Amino acid sequence: MTSAQNPATPGPTGPRPRRLTYAAALTALEGLAVLVGGGWMLVEGFTGDPDDRRAAVTGGITLIVLALLPLLAARGLLGLRGWSRGPAVMTQVLALPVAYTLLQADSVAIPAGIALAAAAVAVLVLLVNAETHRALGIRGPGCARGDQE
Repeated sequence: MTSAQNPATPGPTGPRPRRLTYAAALTALEGLAVLVGGGWMLVEGFTGDPDDRRAAVTGGITLIVLALLPLLAARGLLGLRGWSRGPAVMTQVLALPVAYTLLQADSVAIPAGIALAAAAVAVLVLLVNAETHRALGIRGPGCARGDQE
């Protein structure tokens, strides 16, 4: 049932704001990075010489499945689906501890940690604003059926 058929469910209003497109692109980029990392881990588990083959394969499969969350969220953001903001925000909140861990390493992982932290904070800023809420049809707490924030 679409929002036109059910007036209680607000639908997207107007064109997609540029900030929503940017948030979707960054979220999709994060999802693709996790997907590539999972694929690499899976291939290494099967063809390489890991310390624990079972852990490598399981980790790879887990990362591939986890990559679906940001990828689906990005697709939903591009389609102005209100449900997509929650998974996109959750992806960013989960990315921040990963970025912190990468920043604690004494290796080439530090630039990756900086990039991940910057992307996560940028997406959070892009998603938590009134323009994004209006575009996705999200009402604030206590708003009447037809009211916006």
